[in-house]
Amino acid sequence: MAKSELEEVTHKAIRNGGLLVKLYFDMQSQKKDDLQPLMTDLINNRLLKSPGVIYCAGVIDEPIQLEDVYSTNAIVTVLFKDIGALINVVFNFAPIGVEIQKPEGEYTVKISDLNGVLVTLSQISSEYSKYILTKVLGKEELDKVNQSLRVREELGKRLMDKPEPKQDS
Repeated sequence: MAKSELEEVTHKAIRNGGLLVKLYFDMQSQKKDDLQPLMTDLINNRLLKSPGVIYCAGVIDEPIQLEDVYSTNAIVTVLFKDIGALINVVFNFAPIGVEIQKPEGEYTVKISDLNGVLVTLSQISSEYSKYILTKVLGKEELDKVNQSLRVREELGKRLMDKPEPKQDS
């Protein structure tokens, strides 16, 4: 993509709620030769293909040896469709740093978008919690947690179906 095309895509996305962000990643390995291909895969195959990522480009540092491991870093510039896409990537890929480049100043989030982001965060958090609990707890403890989650889910459904009280104007 030519520079002018890239700038136009970026400006259009920013006007429509997009964000241009620098993400900072680090990676370690016992094998120096593993790091650059792994970081390239992270950027080109996983990050670029994440929902809501319009484009990304990164610079990967040459691996250095730190005691008994090798380490490398990458700075990746990513254009996101919206705040939800950014939060999803940050939560799933855990960069060591995040720096919003554009828009500058204030960023307005529609309530409907914010609701979507919060539901997604809740789902991701629940998935991670479930994963961790299944790896740590014994069967009986896990059954108790699952029962508690089912009760919580049922309560949530009832709350969502409950009509809102009328407010005086």
